[in-house]
Amino acid sequence: MKQTRLIMGMPITVEVVGDASTHDFKAVFNYFRAVDHRYSTYKPASEISRINTGQLGAAWSDEMAHVLELCEETKRDTNGYFDIRRGNTLDPSGLVKGWSISNAAVLLRKRGHRSFYIEAGGDIQTEGKNEDGEPWRVGIRNPFQIDEVVKIIQLSGSAVATSGTYIRGEHIYNPHDGYKPATAIASLSVVGPSIYDADRFATAAFAMGRQGIHFIESLPDLEGYMIDTEGMATMTSYFDRYIA
Repeated sequence: MKQTRLIMGMPITVEVVGDASTHDFKAVFNYFRAVDHRYSTYKPASEISRINTGQLGAAWSDEMAHVLELCEETKRDTNGYFDIRRGNTLDPSGLVKGWSISNAAVLLRKRGHRSFYIEAGGDIQTEGKNEDGEPWRVGIRNPFQIDEVVKIIQLSGSAVATSGTYIRGEHIYNPHDGYKPATAIASLSVVGPSIYDADRFATAAFAMGRQGIHFIESLPDLEGYMIDTEGMATMTSYFDRYIA
């Protein structure tokens, strides 16, 4: 069974192999709605918006405090290239998407499901096999012609996150260069066991420009595929083990 909803300003798709009830899907989509309600910088009533406007002071929820600490941890892990602060404004969306997909996967596992995938805005966490008993097949888009797939990868219990400018435009900034938009590369896909790590490190690596693929190379359990603005593709040492 497969369902899609528009939440957090993007399509979120859940597919579950085997028996799945409408309650399973409702639980997942309601979870994403709760995340959007708390972390959307576009909703004036969200907790993060009220923090940014000074309405909450230091009266943050425990979950918000935890997520912002994860953001600080990621900033340290990436030599400051992952930075949610611009002036007095906080925007944790570069971490929240992967974090929430990961949590939604835990929710499905707790409900007894062992074969599924969850996709939010192109970032995907898989579990088990598809309905044909094969690994899930995921296409990596050509950032210069998005209806074209340049690589197909196979995932079973792994995740992939892609950072790029071809859907949302320039939205990733280099905090070490006056917060100018990162424009050296067109897309960078990161594969690993957890969408949480794949997503946050893909964002930071994109901000690093052409050096980002070397950063992914240095991280255990993660592989990457980068396409620069000249159309040159570079992959990490073992990315090809995922290629279909």
